[in-house]
Amino acid sequence: MKRLDQVLANDGVGAELELVIKDVMVACKDIAYKLAQGELAGILGATEDENVQGETQKKLDVISNDLLKDILIANPYVRGIGSEEEDYTVAGNAGGKYLVTFDPLDGSSNIDVNLSVGTIFSVLEAQDDQSGDNQEVFLQNGRKQVAAGYVLYGPSALLVMTTGNGVNFFTLDRNIGEFVLTKSNIQIPEDTAEFAINMSNQRFWEPEMKQYIDDCLAGEEGPLGKRYNMRWVASMVAEVHRILVRGGIFMYPYDSRDPSKAGKLRLMYEGNPMSMIVEQAGGASSTGRIDIMDVEPKGIHDRVPVVLGSKNEVAKVVAYHSK
Repeated sequence: MKRLDQVLANDGVGAELELVIKDVMVACKDIAYKLAQGELAGILGATEDENVQGETQKKLDVISNDLLKDILIANPYVRGIGSEEEDYTVAGNAGGKYLVTFDPLDGSSNIDVNLSVGTIFSVLEAQDDQSGDNQEVFLQNGRKQVAAGYVLYGPSALLVMTTGNGVNFFTLDRNIGEFVLTKSNIQIPEDTAEFAINMSNQRFWEPEMKQYIDDCLAGEEGPLGKRYNMRWVASMVAEVHRILVRGGIFMYPYDSRDPSKAGKLRLMYEGNPMSMIVEQAGGASSTGRIDIMDVEPKGIHDRVPVVLGSKNEVAKVVAYHSK
């Protein structure tokens, strides 16, 4: 089986970008180990602090963020980093070529109940000579990403990644401490009868999303003409991974609880990297109105509605919004 570095070399990934990705994996291996230890490692429970998103931080949120931040800002090829857990971007090496954004622990509400969580990351090229602590250098749309991926911490630790040449699965071989290729050229089925959405928010959705879900629930007798299954894990990494394995559609749409926010999920840390992965696997991603990776960010913590997964099902949701 090929190791991650061998696959990157075969794909023509340069040595500088390879080193950035390898450092992300060093941190992720440590996170995987701490998660496997659970309460033995003292990682369960919450802190008394809130992050910039106004969310109470779990202990492992902070640990994971510090692991990624410390290793990446020491990397000679990283100009700066942006984290969901940090108020501002953080400068790295002034001569670095790359910018890295990440959600250090997606789905952290699942930690204490021992369900799947993950780390999401994205790599951009720095476009000018400004310092990495200037958020302006990060404000590029998702089409500018040179790599994106996530690590799913489940029964096994899985890296799912693209450098713009398709999507591959790598499994952490704990015997050698390396991620090795286990599936290549992942393709999402174009059609599906499975959707994932938090139904408890239904009363806050726009009419178009309400109508689409109502039509899904109507089954064979409804306008969509088939019976749908619903799933919800409360971890975007787990939701997207299921789609990559067997198809489906994941939605976290706009809702009216806070009209000042376009959506729940962060564009730079979740929307863009997951959209790159899904599109590289033959799926589609949208806000319901435009492709997520075409959204021009105004700030490092911008939020966006998310609809992604099997291509034909995403098209149906977009059609509801364009009526």
